[in-house]
Amino acid sequence: MWSKGKRNIVTLISRISLFGVMIITAALVVLLSAFNGIEKMIEQLYSEFDPPITIQHIQRKTFFDNELDLRKLQKIPGVKSVSKEIEEIVVLRHEQKWINARLYGVEKSFLSECHLQKHLINHIGANAYQDGRFAYIGADLMQNLRLSLGTIEKDEVLLYAPKRNVKIRLGKAPFFSSRIPIDGAVNFNKEVNNSALLWDFQSASDLLGYQNEISKIYVSVSPGFSNVEVKNKIIESIGSKNFSIKTNLEKNELIFKTSKSERLVVFIILLFVFVLAAFNLVASLTMLYVEKKESIKLLTAIGMTRNDIFNVFFFEGLLISSLGILFGLALGYLVCFIQIKTAFLIIPGANVPFPIVFTLSDLGLILGAVSALSFLFSFFPVRILVKNA
Repeated sequence: MWSKGKRNIVTLISRISLFGVMIITAALVVLLSAFNGIEKMIEQLYSEFDPPITIQHIQRKTFFDNELDLRKLQKIPGVKSVSKEIEEIVVLRHEQKWINARLYGVEKSFLSECHLQKHLINHIGANAYQDGRFAYIGADLMQNLRLSLGTIEKDEVLLYAPKRNVKIRLGKAPFFSSRIPIDGAVNFNKEVNNSALLWDFQSASDLLGYQNEISKIYVSVSPGFSNVEVKNKIIESIGSKNFSIKTNLEKNELIFKTSKSERLVVFIILLFVFVLAAFNLVASLTMLYVEKKESIKLLTAIGMTRNDIFNVFFFEGLLISSLGILFGLALGYLVCFIQIKTAFLIIPGANVPFPIVFTLSDLGLILGAVSALSFLFSFFPVRILVKNA
């Protein structure tokens, strides 16, 4: 009766250890796949609004367009298109609402490269930029200003932009001002949504009095070329003594590094949880050894060696952990496929499904990490038990 009770306890502990390995392995699959999806989503949101390569003066806010040979820049292998941009901090007013914003005076080609139509709210204003005159506002900025979209008469905002090199005198306005009809609202990322006003380059240049002056040059990259490769070619062509030349990843380096750091921290925490779950495996092997102690003595008497005994229990531990890893991988990928097909989990505040992205490197990392830990928690406990027998 006691022997049967011990056997039931050993079976229960073995199942618990298998279940623990399975759950942690599944959690690793789900979380790493989710982090991959979030990283990709962040990269798309920032890289679509931020052009592949941005060129700006190191010391000055603006520079003259003849300081760089734009035709020469366009002929560099891998350069798809080149566009000019004007950037300024402005104040927007609608009715009694006053809000600071960032004005981006951009060319029509920029809107095509950033896939504007895909990011428009309710697709309103999708064709407004075809004539070269347009004005789009960030989604959150639109709500804060209480603008209406899709009406017959477009809502207008009153824009105030500071005048340069002007002494403030009594009765003299220190701002340029203009009424701008808004064609639509864009939804890129939090920074753009909160503050951006996209206005056509020529209108912005005329209002601000920028004669042949620009703030930045945007360079889009042809398919088949990497941003870093084209950046290096631009540096070779125009030099980087007076100009800062950055890829979109370099401009948002902190965001991407933070995302990768969070992913690493979660992975390490789950490995620690796996270590805790692996102690059930140690307990299972110990109880199994105690239960079979009389049988071991009998087998030893008829010629079974310590090495043979070690192999029996060691491979028993590997079998339990291997089944847990196999079932865990199956469960983890099943949950991910269900999320992809049904989108049952939504990102709070964004109202979009949690993105899932699979990579072979993640599969290799999970298999390598959990297999190594399973090996260690099977090898050393069994070695100690057999050695002290």
